[in-house]
Amino acid sequence: MSFIIGRKIEMTQQFKEDGTVVPVTLIKAEPNTVTQVRDLERDGYTAVQLGSDVKTTLPKAQTGHIKDLPLTKTMREFRVDGTDLKRGDTVTVDAFAPGTRVDVIGLSKGRGFAGVMKRYHFHGKNATHGTKDQERMPGSIASQRQGKVIKGKRMAGRMGAEQVTVKNLEVVSTDLQTSVIAIKGAVPGPRGGLVMIKARSGNTIWHA
Repeated sequence: MSFIIGRKIEMTQQFKEDGTVVPVTLIKAEPNTVTQVRDLERDGYTAVQLGSDVKTTLPKAQTGHIKDLPLTKTMREFRVDGTDLKRGDTVTVDAFAPGTRVDVIGLSKGRGFAGVMKRYHFHGKNATHGTKDQERMPGSIASQRQGKVIKGKRMAGRMGAEQVTVKNLEVVSTDLQTSVIAIKGAVPGPRGGLVMIKARSGNTIWHA
C-alpha cells in the first residue's frame, strides 16, 4: 500500500494521448521520511508515521522524537495491515503509478459563521407581501412541549474547516523531478492546504 503527504497547488487540465481533456489537481509531495513504524505487539495497532515539510528548528519534544532524521514539521500516521518500510526510509511520488486509485484526505475550506441557507441549503421564506426581515431565518427550532432545542438541530454556526475524504480518485501522472502528482478531479482544501494521499487496498490499478 502506498501513501504520502503533500500540499495542494492548484487545479488545471491535462491531455491524454487520445486528446481527451482531464481536469486534475496538482499536489506537491516532497519526499517523505518514515519517522516511526508502529507494530501490533508494542502499540496495539500497525501504522506508518510519515514526516514532511523540513524545517531548521522544531520544538524540543518533536526534535527528540525525530532524533537523527531530517527535522520535519508535519507528521501524519497511516494505518496499514503490514509494511516493509523502516524508520528512516523515504517515500516519493513514484510509489503511485498512473491509473492507481487513491483516497485523498484534507481539511475543507473554512467559511466562517454561516446561516442556515448557506450552511444547510434551507429554502428560506417567500419574499412576498407581509414578509419583512425573515427571508433567511431558520424558522421554529423547538416546540413548546419539548421546552428545549434537541441535539443535532440544524442552525447557523461555523461552516467548513472539517476533515473531508474524497474516495476512489485516479492518479493521472506523476513527476519525480518536481515531486508533483496529478489526480483526476477535485480534492478538499484551499491552495497550499495539507492533504494525505493513500492508495486504495485491493483494487489499486484502474483500467479504462
